[in-house]
Amino acid sequence: MSDLTRRIGYLGPSGSFAEAALRASNVYTVGGVDAIPAKSVLHALDAVRSGEVSAALVPIENSVEGSVSITLDELASGKRLVITDEVVLPVQFSLLARPGTKLADIRTIGTHPHAQAQVRDWLNANLPDADVIPAMSTSAAAAALVGSNPPFDAAIGQALNAEIYGLEILADEIGDNSDAHTRFVIVELPGQLPVPTGADKTTLSVFQRSNHAGGLLEILTEFSVRGINLTRLESRPTKKILGDYYFSLDFEGHVNDLRVEEALMGLHRVCLDIRFLGSYPRHDGREPVLRAGVTDSDFETAQAWLNKLKGTE
Repeated sequence: MSDLTRRIGYLGPSGSFAEAALRASNVYTVGGVDAIPAKSVLHALDAVRSGEVSAALVPIENSVEGSVSITLDELASGKRLVITDEVVLPVQFSLLARPGTKLADIRTIGTHPHAQAQVRDWLNANLPDADVIPAMSTSAAAAALVGSNPPFDAAIGQALNAEIYGLEILADEIGDNSDAHTRFVIVELPGQLPVPTGADKTTLSVFQRSNHAGGLLEILTEFSVRGINLTRLESRPTKKILGDYYFSLDFEGHVNDLRVEEALMGLHRVCLDIRFLGSYPRHDGREPVLRAGVTDSDFETAQAWLNKLKGTE
């Protein structure tokens, strides 16, 4: 491995959807990447924090099952990491088994819980009596079938795993939703931010000073008055006391945009803490639609007017 090769972690093992997303990412296509599988999201992120890898790609949300809670909570706590890019991958599933296995032989199936949720209708129709056993990832479930004493009869994962682990595809494209997608993010230690592209996204973890009436409205107002569109908003427990939550959110814009700068300063005034988790290019390249009064030019004009009013210009 040359000195110019970057070690990039991903949720493994080999053959996972995360590996496929990494290979489709901008960081991989430029070359010089050594892909390092991790056995869990936590291990992948800790590898970045320790310097074992320079970045890691982990899942953050799915179009069917919603957000990946372990990713949100790990980014909200511990040594700070920032998101520098995102990748969205179409997701389709296959039923995999050791050669010679018949559909009628399957009593137990291993897969990740998010995958199970996305093939629920197919399982109910074709294997209603089979028990589903949770695995760290779909590829980990496929890998577990290799050996003398597999923990289950079949696995649900992507078809690529059949080739990697010498398995047979008993049923292909078994997902209940053909439009299912998973969003992955590339995380690194804080450093130089990706430059604004005009089609960016920013991620925050926001902590309230207290749980009080109108608390969420105070937070949302900072975005609304500046024309900032939220693309994801959810509450997560702080894991301190029952009923204590923080908010995890994504919104359109880059921290260098003047409307975003003002919103963050507003949040700083009303919140206990804000963890900035990065500004990075949107995967779809879609630029936000800004109403009159919230463009950088509008903010600059307003600042010039105020300076003139105060006699500083």
